[in-house]
Amino acid sequence: MSTSTSDRTRAIPTRAIIYWTATVLVVAELIVGGLWDVARLPFVRDTVTHLNYPTYFLVLLGVWKLLGAAALLVPRAPLVKEWAYAGIIFVDSGAIVSHLTVGYARGEVAVLAVLAALTVVSWALRPPGRRIPPANPV
Repeated sequence: MSTSTSDRTRAIPTRAIIYWTATVLVVAELIVGGLWDVARLPFVRDTVTHLNYPTYFLVLLGVWKLLGAAALLVPRAPLVKEWAYAGIIFVDSGAIVSHLTVGYARGEVAVLAVLAALTVVSWALRPPGRRIPPANPV
């Protein structure tokens, strides 16, 4: 008895598909952005300078992004994942506020908002093995 492609596709819950799609997009942005930050590419350095941040901040931010990407991909370690999700939201919301406050490259605000939303979707739909177990009542 063979299983058709549509039967196999239906076997994967929609929640898992949405979770992994959002997570892969967030992780891809963290890896690419983290590498660009660590390399201090000119256009990234120019953006940070226009936002009135020191350029050395890019290396710190880039390393955090790369560690966050790793944390989201590794199995287990739910507490580390919680911290990674929080850090991503801090970075994205900080970037949104910075762009709006300084008035520089406001078009990027929409992209940053989408990335923040994808992070929230990934966090909200993560499977039980990637969540902190509930505390036992005393």
